[in-house]
Amino acid sequence: MKPVIQEERTGCGIAAVANILGKTYAQMKTIANTMGIYAEDTSLWSDTQYVRRMLASAGVATSAEEKPFSTWDALPDLALLSIKYHREGDKDFWHWVVFKRVDEQSMVLDSASYLPSNLRTDFAAMQPKWFIEVSHTRQ
Repeated sequence: MKPVIQEERTGCGIAAVANILGKTYAQMKTIANTMGIYAEDTSLWSDTQYVRRMLASAGVATSAEEKPFSTWDALPDLALLSIKYHREGDKDFWHWVVFKRVDEQSMVLDSASYLPSNLRTDFAAMQPKWFIEVSHTRQ
C-alpha cells in the first residue's frame, strides 16, 4: 500500500480522498477542481462537506455526522480522521488522514510530505478529535 502524498501545503483533504478512492493526487485534484474544490480554500480543512462531496461523487457513502474519537479499536475499518485539531479565532481546523484496517492490521495513511513514513502506526502521537465513517467504496 502506497499512500498518496499531498502536493500542496493545504491539500490533505484531496489527498485523503485520493487514498480512499485509489487515485493519484493529480487525478483527485482535477476532479476536485471541476467540483469547485481547491486546496487553497482553507474551508477544505475546516469543513467536512468538501471531502463528503468528493467521496459521494464517486459513489462512496459516509456517516452523516462526525463521531467523537474514543479508541483506535473502536474505529470502523475505514474512516477519515481529524488530527492536529486546533482553533484559529472562531474557526476549527484540522489535518485529514485516513484510518484503515486490513486483515486486523490497523494503519493511518497520512499525506503530509514532511513525514519519514506516510503509512503510520504511531497511534499515540496522532490524537484524533473525531472521525467520519466511510461505509463502502464503489469498485
